[in-house]
Amino acid sequence: QLQLVESGGDWVQPGGSVRVSCAASGIRLDAWTIGWFRQTPGKEREGVSSIAVGGATSYGDSVKGRFTISRDNTNNVVYLQMNNLKPEDTGVYTCARGSLFSASLWAGDYDTWGQGTQVTVSS
Repeated sequence: QLQLVESGGDWVQPGGSVRVSCAASGIRLDAWTIGWFRQTPGKEREGVSSIAVGGATSYGDSVKGRFTISRDNTNNVVYLQMNNLKPEDTGVYTCARGSLFSASLWAGDYDTWGQGTQVTVSS
């Protein structure tokens, strides 16, 4: 059964770092585009980053230069390293499997979602 499970969410102060993980069962993550999205109450879900099968990556404008997506094929995990975190990065971070093979940041291109992990950035 296909399942995506996120972990690693934490509370950090502004300027801090967190790495969240997306582990999969039932699929090989390196055979699909995997995206990270975040959502906060009252806001629409926002595409943060994605990594395509060939390794191409995409980042939302608000996280470019601060976040890095990577994939560990041996352990079947996709990571999102988040540095220099800001309060506006607070949200539930969810990984998803893409239905296309491009590094899209549009939620409509994703068909399977995890439950999410909370990241809170505050002092």
